[in-house]
Amino acid sequence: MPCIAPEGTRRPGLATRARVRAASPILDGMALTRDDVLHIARLARIALSDDEVERFRAQLSGILDHFAALAAVDTDGVEPTAHPLPLANVMRDDVIEPSLPRDDVLANAPLAEDGYFRVRAVLE
Repeated sequence: MPCIAPEGTRRPGLATRARVRAASPILDGMALTRDDVLHIARLARIALSDDEVERFRAQLSGILDHFAALAAVDTDGVEPTAHPLPLANVMRDDVIEPSLPRDDVLANAPLAEDGYFRVRAVLE
């Protein structure tokens, strides 16, 4: 039998804890409760069995623990970055060269007709 929180149920405690954690430099590694998982399931509009509630409670708590470990790392003086290595586009000069002969190109095609590639109709 699926377990899902009633539509009107609110869990202000979960939002408050998330807000407190976001303001805090170090997360406290809290395990989610069954009610927290049911609240998340209701927000996602999914029904969970009792076994799934317990499995997701453990998995989501583990994810929060990973975030707690990341929050504990001292990042003062570290510039934000999207990539750890400097990136640069390496492009060759655009040089005009003769194209391949049509017969050589069509020789590799699975189907050719009248000097063109033959493809399956896309629109009917």
